[in-house]
Amino acid sequence: MAENKLYMSASTSVTSTGFHQFGFNESIVRGIGALGFETPRPIQSETIPAGLDGRDVLGLAQTGTGKTAAFALPILQQLLTGGSNNPRALVLAPTRELATQIATEINALSKFTRLKVATLYGGVSIRIQMNALRKRPQIVVGCPGRVLDLLGQGILRLRDVETLVLDEADHMFDMGFLPDIRKILAALPGQRQNLLFSATMPKEIRALATDLLSNPKVVELADAAPAATIDHALYPVAEPKKRDLLEHVLALEECNSAIVFTRTKHRAKHLATHLANAGHRAVSLQGNMSQAQRDRAMSGFRARRYDILVATDIAARGIDVSGVSHVINFDVPNTPEAYTHRIGRTGRAELEGIACTFITTNDRGWVRDTERMIGSRIPLRPIEGFKLDPNEKPAARRQPRGRPNGPRPAGRPGGRPNDRSGRQQPGSRRDSAGTPGRKRKRRA
Repeated sequence: MAENKLYMSASTSVTSTGFHQFGFNESIVRGIGALGFETPRPIQSETIPAGLDGRDVLGLAQTGTGKTAAFALPILQQLLTGGSNNPRALVLAPTRELATQIATEINALSKFTRLKVATLYGGVSIRIQMNALRKRPQIVVGCPGRVLDLLGQGILRLRDVETLVLDEADHMFDMGFLPDIRKILAALPGQRQNLLFSATMPKEIRALATDLLSNPKVVELADAAPAATIDHALYPVAEPKKRDLLEHVLALEECNSAIVFTRTKHRAKHLATHLANAGHRAVSLQGNMSQAQRDRAMSGFRARRYDILVATDIAARGIDVSGVSHVINFDVPNTPEAYTHRIGRTGRAELEGIACTFITTNDRGWVRDTERMIGSRIPLRPIEGFKLDPNEKPAARRQPRGRPNGPRPAGRPGGRPNDRSGRQQPGSRRDSAGTPGRKRKRRA
């Protein structure tokens, strides 16, 4: 039999693994073996047969459960049959980091084939990605914005796509990508296989699934509660003592690799700098960094050149690093739903992990809502020296400058009154150059 041009001949024998039950091509089995995969994980056992049969799939599963291989392996098997020179599989992901990780795993699984993968996302030169598309990849992995850009320029052609994957669909909705996704769907052939994976199922994603999927195989492994492999708890602390508590947790013997989450990118940058100045091998991952900087941070953390990664929520779904012992929520997430996603960066691949969430008196409402969402109380673990005063009241939230609550005050102490529009009345001490309270010097 002539060798298929899309995979290489395998002259060595392959040790039988649990993945042989699916009847994958020998070149794919070699890639599985090279990654050390032996037994299919639950999401893979449930979705791979349906994917191989060409059925639509709706997979509800937490991050770190093996979803990438669950959709990638059937796609690779299908693509080995040959076909169009245009992309035949499109995978959409919400973040650059996640798109890169998906492409990396697909490349590893297809190592012994001749299949090509192109990765498309913003923040880097579009010319490089144009050149990658000219090499006629069978699989395109990308973020909706850049995919739509290249589609509009006529560089990316999707008319021959046979399989569409939406990964982390709920996160794409959170980031406002649904309009872009619907535009991309309009450019795809009507006859195709659709695979949708999501950790949660808000009504907007449910509506999208209803429109997109036809008689899908539904695999529901997702649980609002964190994975059983994660020991998670709340650590009460006053806001000024958060850094001291962080240093205390990082000094614990069992803490050998940690991801620290903050609410803002500026806070992430400053906290990482503080930790580095204190002697820790720490680096930040946040939105103000260039793609090259983000890549260096992630590669350094994976290679253990850094022990601590300080990140924002935008990176939460894209981080997939094995052996992370701790996730530390320096600031609580903006929503209860993000809690499971954040702490899911540890306890992955059935390994155990620890998640610590620092809470102040301002976070009581968030704790209540999160416990309601996961269906159980989160253990409270006060640490001596950091305990909150039980009588302390939540601090008043600072108002943005120039936007005080209530009506604008009629005037200022020691100044001329303003009119109702907020404009200063004639006769006030404002010179023609617009500088208040300063008399203009006369020229000699």
